[in-house]
Amino acid sequence: MVANGPLLRLLPRLTDDVAFFWTSGEDGVLRFLRCNDCGFYIHPPGPVCPRCLSRNVEPQAVSGRGHVETFTVNYQQWIPGSDPYVIAWVSIDEQPDVRLTTNLVGVEPDDVWIGMPVRVLFEHAQDVWLPLFTPAEEAS
Repeated sequence: MVANGPLLRLLPRLTDDVAFFWTSGEDGVLRFLRCNDCGFYIHPPGPVCPRCLSRNVEPQAVSGRGHVETFTVNYQQWIPGSDPYVIAWVSIDEQPDVRLTTNLVGVEPDDVWIGMPVRVLFEHAQDVWLPLFTPAEEAS
């Protein structure tokens, strides 16, 4: 059985500074804040670029592709009958030092490996779209 069932999740608060991130999945596109002056992606979002200190930042789409940096498998059944699930730290291809703590879905825990190529998909919950990742083939 593939560990990809819905989990009980605490949802983020949609404040002005992060709402774009949690709602951008509505159109299936992952977005991060990016500096318009030096091109640095900023995550978690903040009003100032940590590289050049510019305030000229805005959300920008990324490919939604990345790689598993590290992971763990949660076997604790917080909800009776729930399957084990993978919690991963995923780096995005556009800027590998931008990483998301997320769940991997559509893959058995024993089949996950560090460096595994993944792609984003979204789980819609109330008014947010949670970015999750699933295995992807390497780009040729």
